[in-house]
Amino acid sequence: MKQQFTLNVSPREGTGRSASRRLRKQDRIPAILYGKHTAPITLSLDGPEFTRLVKAIGVNAALIELKGTGDKPLSILQEVQRDPMTDRYLHVDLHEVKADEKMEINVPVHMSGESTGVKNEAGVLEVASHTLRIRCLPKDLPAFIDVDVTELRVGQTIHISELKPVAGVVFMGDKSQPVVSCVPPVEEIVEAVVETAVPVEGVPVEGVAAEGAAAAVPGATPVAGAVPAAGAVPGAKPGAPAAAGVAKGVAKGAAKGAAPATPAAGARPGAPAAGAKPGAPAAGADRKGTPGRK
Repeated sequence: MKQQFTLNVSPREGTGRSASRRLRKQDRIPAILYGKHTAPITLSLDGPEFTRLVKAIGVNAALIELKGTGDKPLSILQEVQRDPMTDRYLHVDLHEVKADEKMEINVPVHMSGESTGVKNEAGVLEVASHTLRIRCLPKDLPAFIDVDVTELRVGQTIHISELKPVAGVVFMGDKSQPVVSCVPPVEEIVEAVVETAVPVEGVPVEGVAAEGAAAAVPGATPVAGAVPAAGAVPGAKPGAPAAAGVAKGVAKGAAKGAAPATPAAGARPGAPAAGAKPGAPAAGADRKGTPGRK
């Protein structure tokens, strides 16, 4: 269905930043009309009226009849500039079209119906082309291209060649271009990625033991070829703690490397230690010096 609107415009004499700034202070918008067969025409638009027009058009394609230029030319919106901070309209570009000449324009795509894949198979609609390039006369310009997705199932795609024909409209571009698809839910895609993940060396994975490590279970029989735990005593019973062997080794090393006892100050070499039996040779005494022995 063709949409046509009317917009009041006024010729604009001055150009440049200063002239445009003065127009905006008067709540008007600088504009320019481009034509295929005519020179560009500078215009000014009423700000509130243009705001209402944009809201009425929305995202659809529409023809705009310009009043105030004499011959009331037909045009389409080519570009609209807005201030990113205040959201005010700064400049408008209009493109003139002739009633008897075909034109090329981008038209939005609207989906209609409820997809079978979404309703019964938990699928998700994925729109690949939000706009389509068409060629037609101004009188045949559709507001949008309607795409019926009722029969679309999971894994299926609608291409340009499968669209319902529109009277007087020719679709431009590749006929195999996808418009909309029904894809499986995101959860299934994530699970497939997790199943094929490769563990990184040095990073532990939950439920998988580290390489070369064996979990010790009390009373369990060791597996053939398993590496014994650090500090384990060879020949020890399965499940026996390795602490006893470690303690014995530590005590033996301490005794072997212990320094000899230092005699007390003033004590004679070879004197018996306190509490020792008389006649018992002291440790390290010379037997030749012991009385009663030859």
